[in-house]
Amino acid sequence: MKLMINAQPWLYAALCFLLHSSSNAKVLSSPAELTVREYDFIVVGGGTAGSVVASRLSEDPQVAVLLIEAGGSHEGLLNLEAPFLGVTLPNTAVDWNYTAVPQVGLNNRTFHYTRGYVLGGSSSVNLLTWNRGSNDLWDRWATLTGDDGWSWNQVEKYYLKTSRLVPSADGHDTIGQVDPSVHGYGPVQVSVPGFELPTDSITETASRELGGRFAFNVDFNSGNFVGTGYMQSTVGGGERSSAATAYLPPLVQSRTNLDILLNTRATKLVKSGSSKLGPIFQTVEIASSPTDKRILVSAKKEVIVSAGAFATPQLLLLSGIGPANDLKSVSITPIVDLPDVGQYLLDHALLPNYFSVSTNGTWDDLLRNPAVFNATLEEWIENRQGLFVDSPGNTLSYLRLPENSPAFNDTPDPASGPLSPHTEFIVVDGFAAFGPVPQPATGNYITILTAVVSTTSSGAVTLASSDPFDLPLIDPRLLTTSFDIEAMIQTMKDAQTFLQASPWQKAYRPVPFGDLATATTDELKAQYARQNTFTESHPSGTARMSPDQADWGVVDSKLRLKGAQGVRVVDASVFPAIPECHIQAPIYVIAERASDLIKSAYGLL
Repeated sequence: MKLMINAQPWLYAALCFLLHSSSNAKVLSSPAELTVREYDFIVVGGGTAGSVVASRLSEDPQVAVLLIEAGGSHEGLLNLEAPFLGVTLPNTAVDWNYTAVPQVGLNNRTFHYTRGYVLGGSSSVNLLTWNRGSNDLWDRWATLTGDDGWSWNQVEKYYLKTSRLVPSADGHDTIGQVDPSVHGYGPVQVSVPGFELPTDSITETASRELGGRFAFNVDFNSGNFVGTGYMQSTVGGGERSSAATAYLPPLVQSRTNLDILLNTRATKLVKSGSSKLGPIFQTVEIASSPTDKRILVSAKKEVIVSAGAFATPQLLLLSGIGPANDLKSVSITPIVDLPDVGQYLLDHALLPNYFSVSTNGTWDDLLRNPAVFNATLEEWIENRQGLFVDSPGNTLSYLRLPENSPAFNDTPDPASGPLSPHTEFIVVDGFAAFGPVPQPATGNYITILTAVVSTTSSGAVTLASSDPFDLPLIDPRLLTTSFDIEAMIQTMKDAQTFLQASPWQKAYRPVPFGDLATATTDELKAQYARQNTFTESHPSGTARMSPDQADWGVVDSKLRLKGAQGVRVVDASVFPAIPECHIQAPIYVIAERASDLIKSAYGLL
């Protein structure tokens, strides 16, 4: 197969619509195709968590499950499948296309917020990094929720159940790049990079040379998330492994008790009765468009809301569940007064740092030259080999701040423990145009993406109106605390320190590019950060877990909606604290444990 690209390939959104394949008969494309209106369980959201929950609950052939997804099918979309092309997915038909409100901490700039609007959700559109979080993170969650079931000793079995380590795409010897003994046996395929970049060995050598805070870490998924190592990604055989590809296709073929309804939004949860625990919500109102007739579907047992950190609080608020005064302000009658719904939004602030380099071996030319791009794409299509088998970054560092960092002057250490980092940087062998700065027309570059992962800046998701087809107002309030700005300044310094190591100077001689070159003081670095930071797209915490009897939080430690009955929430919105890492693996873990909690509650284990 030959595919010619004549426009700028990095932004070539038309790839989203290539290579469509037909849907299986079990997949329904609109509510009109539903033949029944009552199921045992209804899962709202066919993303990372929802796909897992629907898969696990439908393992019992006597249990009828409906999975509702607002977007369409993931099948046959080439740039969902090719890992490197994940960068083309923002602002396309598989993206919710959210926008953050103007950010006080970012000079009142706004930015695009990519979330998956497709089966598999953000696991189908993210940049694939696989981090399960430190042991300390899970133990902290157990403390915050008052439930030892969230401790690492208790959730390790669920982590092992999510994924398995597979060979890298090129089949190279991965000894010393990953520890197979800390990986599991689940359906999500995980691998280390399958196309070696010149920066890979340089990063490892520099790490070993510098040691200390930069010391080499063979496998972050051993539980220690501090140091420098190789990226692990949800890639198998050179293709993306998502919740949709890992958990759903076999079921669609073999199970008659699972319906997957695409192109359909849950517009609200409908009160269907009352109990000692409060109102019962076991009915979901759905529609495909603002003008369509609303249809009701009901769950005999439970509705599981897995719509994500933005759509989950929006759905709860539209249903009359949330801060009573806020609901009244948009003409929604409060049913359950839960002040924390939509609050405590946390995300990781991400900042591109650009450096010009003396070599011409970076992949900048591929982004400018359609012929090179086409040849690389054809190599992937024909053999699942080449640059496109990986996401844009192959190596990364997770670092703790120096003990004397000014970030701690006014803030206690926010990290989960000594195994959890404060900051991150990712090495990219080219100019990664993720922020407001466009790719230069000439030259070769590397990008160091720096991030604050133990963030203390907290925002909110609120309703723009009572119309379920209006996107919510999203305000992560990035870089609005002294800790976060000081941590970002430190990780910018760390990136430059790392690039001063002799392996980098010998091979690349990197020099700060653009405004970074003049950001020579802490104050100027802070200005650079405020002007160029955006998001790592790891939103969480908007329906956070709390102890069962606590008067704060949105769900209890078993993920049941507080003050009501018949609803659980299972997605990143329930995180009681943000993971100090990329968040897709913790979402899978939560979904696996939630599935067992639900099965246990109804005698299905």
